[in-house]
Amino acid sequence: MIKQTQVQLAIAGTITQEMKKIAEIESMEAELVRDRIAEGQIIVPLNKKRSANIVGIGKGLRTKVNASIGTSTDIINLDEEIRKAQAAEQNGADTLMELSVGGNLDKIRQEILAAVNLPVGNVPLYQAFCEAAEKYGDPNKLDEALLFEIIERQCADGISFMAIHCGLNLYTIERLEKQGYRYGGLVSKGGASMVAWMKANNRENPLYAKFDRVVEILKKYDVVLSLGNGLRAGSIADSFDRVMIQELLINCELAEQGRKMGCQMMVEGPGHVPLEDIEANIILQKRMSNSAPYYMLGPLPTDIGAGYDHVAAAIGASQSSRFGADLICYITPAEHLALPNEADVVEGVKVSRLAAYIGDLAKYPEKGRQRDLTMSKARRDLDWQGQFDSALFGTDAVRIRDSRLPGCDEKVCTMCGDYCANRASNAIFKETLQQSGKA
Repeated sequence: MIKQTQVQLAIAGTITQEMKKIAEIESMEAELVRDRIAEGQIIVPLNKKRSANIVGIGKGLRTKVNASIGTSTDIINLDEEIRKAQAAEQNGADTLMELSVGGNLDKIRQEILAAVNLPVGNVPLYQAFCEAAEKYGDPNKLDEALLFEIIERQCADGISFMAIHCGLNLYTIERLEKQGYRYGGLVSKGGASMVAWMKANNRENPLYAKFDRVVEILKKYDVVLSLGNGLRAGSIADSFDRVMIQELLINCELAEQGRKMGCQMMVEGPGHVPLEDIEANIILQKRMSNSAPYYMLGPLPTDIGAGYDHVAAAIGASQSSRFGADLICYITPAEHLALPNEADVVEGVKVSRLAAYIGDLAKYPEKGRQRDLTMSKARRDLDWQGQFDSALFGTDAVRIRDSRLPGCDEKVCTMCGDYCANRASNAIFKETLQQSGKA
């Protein structure tokens, strides 16, 4: 196990192999990657104990997509979770979160880590409260020794980033009570469980009170500390309430503190956010944290999309990407309704990838839109293979076209058939096209 983290090496002026790889993938200068890691503006989720894909998250990089899987107390099927994890990787997820709360949690985590090459994250509070309930018969009897032992245990298994609810404290709960609770309640399992523990024990959150201890454990493995959004809004009516802002403020402070201690840091964001609030939310986080990587959960700009929340979230995600979010946590069609199955995972990954791509088109206009231009030309020229090659999901495009092929002219599709607009207009403007340089 090496003695220094990516942050410490970057501050010392060392360009690591991981930094070089990110620079190559993202078409950036390695020195710029090093500088932004040193400033806490780029992170590399990894772990000294496990080899995984090198993924950069942060300023100037492509917006990444996370897929979440995991058992519930009602559905425990390890084989299904492995299939879901592998489906997420095969369909282009950049990272994975293993969020099980049912079954043998150590075994599930270890099997998922062995099944994929993605950086894998988790929420250690889930296992901590599950084990406390099993050991003591009451999750509110969780003791600090068990909590920190589980964080260390999960790091030792190879987890690359951890969502840890360090920004939730007694002062924040006081704000929640003074504002009269919320329209959408508390929707974070980890956040709600920690609030219950603090109220039952009349004690401060140990993850906040002993933040230094959390950082030291993660530093040992160079694991990213993702500052959990335990009080995120579960209703657009709660967006930007005092509780959300208070937790965000604390998390941004902790992100700076943790980076100075040599730990890679990321801040998590909401949740349910009206479309017009997304830009302000990201501006606030970026300015308060010196542009620390921002991990957006969704976000959902409406509360009534059940069954199609993945579509609603894609709208929010594209806006988030556009305004500077760095990692998008996918939403599946099962959100708010049921544990996602494999098909839900695939759909969630694809829709989120498309949303992130759309956001990046606006976020990085200087990088050009060559892929879109290539697709446009292929469509104009009725070049089907060119279209499939340019499409984000070319295999799906082939499947749909092959299911409804035209009867006579293979150049057209069955949407317009004999009335294909491009077939007719290409013949008319053939000479003009050749002279324009747009061929």
